[in-house]
Amino acid sequence: MHDQNLPACAPSVLPTVSLMGLRLASIDRYALLDHIFAALAADRGGWLVTANMDFLRRYVRDSEVRELYDAAEIRVADGTPVVWACRVQGDRLPERVPGSSLLWLLAERAAREGRSIYLLGGTEASNRGAAAIFAQTYPGLKLCGGGSPRVASPPSAHDIEQVRAELASARPDILLVGLGSPKQEQLIRALRPHFPATWMVGVGISFSFVSGEIKRAPHWMHKAGVEWVHRMVQEPRRLAKRYLLHDLPFALRLFAHALVARLTKRLHRAERGR
Repeated sequence: MHDQNLPACAPSVLPTVSLMGLRLASIDRYALLDHIFAALAADRGGWLVTANMDFLRRYVRDSEVRELYDAAEIRVADGTPVVWACRVQGDRLPERVPGSSLLWLLAERAAREGRSIYLLGGTEASNRGAAAIFAQTYPGLKLCGGGSPRVASPPSAHDIEQVRAELASARPDILLVGLGSPKQEQLIRALRPHFPATWMVGVGISFSFVSGEIKRAPHWMHKAGVEWVHRMVQEPRRLAKRYLLHDLPFALRLFAHALVARLTKRLHRAERGR
């Protein structure tokens, strides 16, 4: 755990594994927090992507999305199938690091270390609700602002300037962006050069989870890797096509790729041992 009394130093380089070309940090959530807050202590910002299977599918099929996600300093596995696939190919990740849980840990640690947070995105109700719940849960947390602006995908120059101007006065240590992917990553990429000392994290629909606007799946569904079923039942019109027609077929491709990667590694090890 980071101690504010220690001299600031450059954060360490995180170990990574590659899954279908996407490099994921091999780290648990608490070590990730230590890394982020050590960087903040050294006046260094960064960009964190929490990648679930839908992120990986878009990464594989779309070169623009691939370039976008690769621009982030850190990518972690936010999805049990992603963790399983890494293990199938022989690369163990310590755990899944879901953005919807990391949100709470960032707020708790920020309150403890006197760091400020800005909530950007979500619906107006979920944004305000999440801010109120964080303030109540973590007394002393510096919530330096929030808002739910209309942002195109990709963001227009006007969209970017509007958000940049707002953040320039708030100067948050941590910016949580809940606009959905890839819109939130497109906006973060545009904002990063203007705020080099700020950590930026895309959190998708997490403000709605925090505020209670949308209920999270039970813990057993997270463990079993079927959280998506709970989400789909709550928002069938928006999510059924994505999960059933896109993500499920991709999951078969993902695990086949992981199995081939594992067998290839074994073959190479056997050849080196001859």
